[in-house]
Amino acid sequence: METRAASEKYRNIQSGDSVVLVCGKDRFQKKVKKAKIFTTVRSLLRAYNLKRIMSELNSEKEWQEELYKYPNYKEKIKKFGLIALELK
Repeated sequence: METRAASEKYRNIQSGDSVVLVCGKDRFQKKVKKAKIFTTVRSLLRAYNLKRIMSELNSEKEWQEELYKYPNYKEKIKKFGLIALELK
């Protein structure tokens, strides 16, 4: 499971697409099994268990704190929502 702010860069990703994800120095390519956009963090967490997204976190508040560490993420989520990507 991968999540991103559903900005123009990510919002058109669909099932069957291949995506390249970058985390620090790591790059990997995955196929998208399912993609869905949610308007809020809470609505995403109604559909997916937090442990599936970030296993080390225990609450919505902790996840929001992590998300908001990224530049302008709070504003991006408010404007675009979040996209959840189930990957193969």
